[in-house]
Amino acid sequence: LPDGVNISKEARSAISRAASVFVLYATSCANNFAMKGKRKTLNAGDVLSAMEEMEFQRFVAPLKESLEVYRREQKGKKEARKDKDKKADSEEQDKSREEENDDDDERMEEEEQNEEEEVDN
Repeated sequence: LPDGVNISKEARSAISRAASVFVLYATSCANNFAMKGKRKTLNAGDVLSAMEEMEFQRFVAPLKESLEVYRREQKGKKEARKDKDKKADSEEQDKSREEENDDDDERMEEEEQNEEEEVDN
């Protein structure tokens, strides 16, 4: 809203109710498309089809753009998680190798000490 615009509580309430009714109507229309497809779950295509059926074609293009942005963000997050998991696995393997090397070094030192003690005896 522009600066300096005041909205009464009644107007806020009316807008809120109108938005709720719109969402319910859009959901109902989208559900009809899902049922035609013999599905119980609504998907993005159902919502876009519902917008067209409700004669809100002007919202279809912005919704598609928003959907693409959302999908790219989700894909980026998923790839970041995979990279993080790979890095964590790699670090665990490195740590495991270091521990094995430390164990090997300790065994070798013990063997050397045992050999020295045998030579002294």
